[in-house]
Amino acid sequence: MSGFRSHMDTALDEARAAGLRGEVPVGAVVVNPEGRVVARAGNRTRELNDPTAHAEILALRAACAAAGSERLPGHDLYVTLEPCAMCAAAIANARIARLYYGATDPKSGGVAQGPRIFTHSQCHHVPEIYDDIAAGEAERLLKSFFAARR
Repeated sequence: MSGFRSHMDTALDEARAAGLRGEVPVGAVVVNPEGRVVARAGNRTRELNDPTAHAEILALRAACAAAGSERLPGHDLYVTLEPCAMCAAAIANARIARLYYGATDPKSGGVAQGPRIFTHSQCHHVPEIYDDIAAGEAERLLKSFFAARR
């Protein structure tokens, strides 16, 4: 990929901010085909009393609103943790071109773990998937967050 620039640093900033709010530290960033960040979010499930307020969902909603469309062809999504099944389905429905994620999620992941949403025949769109992007830092954020709550 000539001229590739990762936006995982921005997703990690969103994850850190989520952790400071008492949310599970997961961050997401949507980048348009020109390489500009069009939406960014961190988890807000507790703050909004909304089980769907995952970082990916919030970032996709904001990017779709900015684009004036329910689809985001050519857009990339960076997320610090492997998306769950709900988020993977939303990524497919939004027609995200490329998914970059950090840490794998053996407990709740829906991409490489568990239900593997993108492998199902009911999934009408499969993004290119790149994993293990800044996974060490994403894992450290999550482990320190949960260790502080034990």
